[in-house]
Amino acid sequence: MKKNLILLFCFTAALCASAVLAGIKDGLVEYVGAQRDVFATGRAASVVSLGDLAGRKNLYAMGPVEGLDGEITIFDSKPYITKVRDDDYIVDKTFKHGAFFLVWTEQANWIDVPVPADVKGYIDLQRFVKAQAKAAGIDTTKPFPFLLSGTPVEIKWHINVDRTEGKTITKESFFRSKQPFTIKNEPVDIIGFYAEHYDGVFLTKYTPVIKEGTGIENAIHIHLVSRVSKAAGHIDDLILGEGMVLRLPKK
Repeated sequence: MKKNLILLFCFTAALCASAVLAGIKDGLVEYVGAQRDVFATGRAASVVSLGDLAGRKNLYAMGPVEGLDGEITIFDSKPYITKVRDDDYIVDKTFKHGAFFLVWTEQANWIDVPVPADVKGYIDLQRFVKAQAKAAGIDTTKPFPFLLSGTPVEIKWHINVDRTEGKTITKESFFRSKQPFTIKNEPVDIIGFYAEHYDGVFLTKYTPVIKEGTGIENAIHIHLVSRVSKAAGHIDDLILGEGMVLRLPKK
């Protein structure tokens, strides 16, 4: 009897530990859930607990908090969970949160690429990341992570905050449920995921910068973590500064 109980405990523990492994791996990233599921169900229910990723080394991840209640940014295994409260926002540095979709990678080795002065905006960055990844031998037809460090001139970013008034989530209420912020001349670390044809999964096809009808489609999802303030969340637009460095996965 005692032996059976031990076996049952071990099986249950292994099952719980492997729950996050139900995510999908493609290229150099893994993900679980999808943005489009929110519109299909009308709910932003959790599909993964961040606790399932706790303890992993060289972890980089991002996603929205369940219930449209914040942004998840994990940079080098350190979580930064920002949530709007009243007229301000708070940052929690624990894994005690759920996400209604999440994308992540575990990457220890990177190569540094200086960002030239003519790469200034969001679209410039997207094109530069793809070109440099190709030059580094990375398969850009599959998702891959990248990092960016330095001091941008400006970053426009947001945190999800539930403005659905308890009603079924629609595309309109989803995009309305965002609190905008702006920082200027702050040193930051940026985590990004490049992925073509993944709109509705862990990125959107169009952004405040890339609009329908322009012939351009969004292929990056980027989050910031400030080195000098509590700012952390989803980047909508940015103006890069001098001396910034792009980091790409080392093969």
